[in-house]
Amino acid sequence: MKSAVRIGGWSAAAVLALPILYLFAALILGAIPANRSRQPPEADAVTIYLRTNGVHTWIVVPKVTADMDWRPYVPGKHLRDPRWGGASHVALGYGNRTFYLETPTWGDLTMKNAFLAMFGRGRSLMHADHIHNPSVEDWQRPLRISHAEYRKLAAHIARSFQRGADGRTIPVLGRGYTDSDMFYEAIGHYNAFYTCNSWTGEALRAAGIRTGLWTPLSQSIMWRLD
Repeated sequence: MKSAVRIGGWSAAAVLALPILYLFAALILGAIPANRSRQPPEADAVTIYLRTNGVHTWIVVPKVTADMDWRPYVPGKHLRDPRWGGASHVALGYGNRTFYLETPTWGDLTMKNAFLAMFGRGRSLMHADHIHNPSVEDWQRPLRISHAEYRKLAAHIARSFQRGADGRTIPVLGRGYTDSDMFYEAIGHYNAFYTCNSWTGEALRAAGIRTGLWTPLSQSIMWRLD
């Protein structure tokens, strides 16, 4: 009996310790920079933005530049109001399919969907929100990067989109939150160790931009922009 109680106690302690260890690892690895020798561009540069709602992050990129044209990936015809296709920028993010589609607001959050998103291996979606002339806000910070860095960043993001037999991205038509956004089928699986913010950090690291080694939290991304 005592052995069973002891085992149960150790099991409960281990379960309680997991979130603490997770947060500790996120803080430590988020503070250790990849690409630490990277220097900001001195002259001609591309301005992107990193955007957050406090939990989730997006990378905001210009819709069309000499380096990348996002219109074939996220065309206006997929939107509830196609006029948003003419917006100057698009915010691109990655997330769990079920969580994205069934949680349009935090009031729609359920324990089941939160658990499946964090501990399951659910399918993923890309989220594209068309915005015009993004402004600098506490929740939306600018980052100047070189054209070479932007080309690497764009290539990495583009590889996250799943393609159909025709080579085009696959929209989840009718499931955007507003007139200006749309979801697209994505490659990969979302879980506690590969979150929306992990995806953002991975994209920035792939471009050679100074970012934490592991960025599962939005704070792991945004604090470097303070």
